[in-house]
Amino acid sequence: MAEVKIIGSAASLFSVRVEWALKLKGIEYEYIPEDVRNKSELLLKSNPVHKKIPVLLHHGKAISESLLILEYIDETWKDNPLMPEDPYNRAMARFWAKFLDEKGLLGAWEACQAEGEEKEKAVEAAIQNLALLDKEIQGKKFFGGDEIGYLDLAAGWMCHWLSVLDEVGEMKVFDKDRVPSLHEWVQDFVHIPVIKESLPPREDLVNYFKGSLSYVRSLSANKQ
Repeated sequence: MAEVKIIGSAASLFSVRVEWALKLKGIEYEYIPEDVRNKSELLLKSNPVHKKIPVLLHHGKAISESLLILEYIDETWKDNPLMPEDPYNRAMARFWAKFLDEKGLLGAWEACQAEGEEKEKAVEAAIQNLALLDKEIQGKKFFGGDEIGYLDLAAGWMCHWLSVLDEVGEMKVFDKDRVPSLHEWVQDFVHIPVIKESLPPREDLVNYFKGSLSYVRSLSANKQ
C-alpha cells in the first residue's frame, strides 16, 4: 500500500504542481485519477469540505488545497527545499502564490469567458496582474533563485495552461511584449525534465477548456 497518494486530474494545474513537488523531492507516489464531473467516494471522504482535487494522502491522512500541500511536502521531506530559508522571502513567496491563484489565474479565466466589450477590459486587467509578477522575476532565472522553488511551482500554470486559455478564449493575455521576463522564465521552467514530462497533452487541455467554457456559457444563457 503506497505511503503517498495523489487524488487528481491530468488537466488540473493544481494537481500537476503537487506532482512536480513530489518528483523534485524524489518521493514515490501512487496517482489516483479523479473524474471531477462524477466525484468518487474517496474524494468526498478525503476532502468533505470543498470536495475538490488535488488531495494528498500521506499514511492515510488527507491534505487538500494545492498550495498547502506544497508546504506540507516541503516540511515533511527536507531534501531539495522549495521554500526560501529567510522568513521575509517565505512570506513574499506565499503572498505572490496566493495572488497568482486569486488574480492571475482567475483573471485569465474571466477574460477567457468574457465576450464583447467586457472581454477587452478583462484581458487588460489580466495582463496588468501578470505585469506585477513580471517585475518580480526580472533579472532572475527562477523565482526561487538558481533552482526552482515553491513560487515557481505555483506559477507553473503559465508555462502551458495560459497559452491554452489564450487559444480557447481567442485572446492574448500572455503577451510577450507586455510580460517579457515571464516569457523568459517560462522557457527556462518548461525545459526542466521533471516539469516537461508531467505536462498533459496540449490537445487534451484545449478540449477540456473548450468544454468548460461551453458549459459556463450555457449556464449563463439559461439564467437570462
